[in-house]
Amino acid sequence: MKVNIYYGGRGIIDDPTLFVISQITTVLQELNVKVQQYNLYEQRNGITALPNTLKDADGIILASTVEWFGIGGYMMQFLDACWLYGDKDRIKEIYMAPVVMSTTHGEREGMMSLASAWEMLGGLPCDGMCGYIADTTKLENSPEYIKIIDKKTENIYRTINQKMPVFPASNQAVINKVGVSQSMDLTPQESEQLSEYASDDKYVKKQKEDLQELASIFRDKMGQDEASGSSDEYVKTLKKTFTPVAGVSAKYKISFSDNGKLRPIVIDVDGSKCDCRVGDEDGCDVALSADQRTFEDIIGGRMTFQRAFMAGSVKLKGDFKLLRSLDQLFDLMAD
Repeated sequence: MKVNIYYGGRGIIDDPTLFVISQITTVLQELNVKVQQYNLYEQRNGITALPNTLKDADGIILASTVEWFGIGGYMMQFLDACWLYGDKDRIKEIYMAPVVMSTTHGEREGMMSLASAWEMLGGLPCDGMCGYIADTTKLENSPEYIKIIDKKTENIYRTINQKMPVFPASNQAVINKVGVSQSMDLTPQESEQLSEYASDDKYVKKQKEDLQELASIFRDKMGQDEASGSSDEYVKTLKKTFTPVAGVSAKYKISFSDNGKLRPIVIDVDGSKCDCRVGDEDGCDVALSADQRTFEDIIGGRMTFQRAFMAGSVKLKGDFKLLRSLDQLFDLMAD
């Protein structure tokens, strides 16, 4: 039988959780259990690889210290890694006992958080232990406290060794329906590298340019013009897909930044009425600017106004709230 202990504290000398897991280790080893401890603060650069260590464990202990609020960042990173990279089929067979000591307050909430998280991962929670310890020396010198730790450790051992059944939890049912994680054919190391690239603005910009170039090549090969529509055709599409939205009254102007031959489009909405026309007018509530290809993606239902703006493909002057209304006024995704 093997039990892994994952310690999510900072490793400071007077951390009461360190004493508790030390006592737990002693009791489990006396019961011929193989115990391996992972200090997350020592492996903070490799936390995403730690879910692999769950594969040979019969049970685990998640131990953390509440120093001001919650179970701490290292433990959350480990649970995130279990969600993203852990073997869910294996986790379903693993018992977890939460151990949370507090030097301020919130030890019960912390223990419940760990139990809920493990249930969402599909694992089997068992009774752990929590307590408020303001002075670690009192914990170390108290036979009564040590007896409590020993007794609870024996219960943890009994639950794991006898594979005691656990009632199903409602959050497991919910997560199976609405929280299924996306499978990724990436190692944790590759995912970390991808995250580093994603935070590099120059790299992301270069990738977008490469994708646009590839898209242009494929369009040419398929005999499709990159952007072949006209302002009049766009107006017809907008009129056809208009859906009134209560309380929306605004005047929009859409200009094309890469094609001087295309005249701007004006959209004048007043409740249930919509007047779409070609023309360059002043006094608009919102002025949009986009290249023709981006606008054709929006018209074709492959992109929304808001997503294009967030991606930087659409420039805006005016009220951002009115931009969001455009996606409601024109049901282009269903066209």
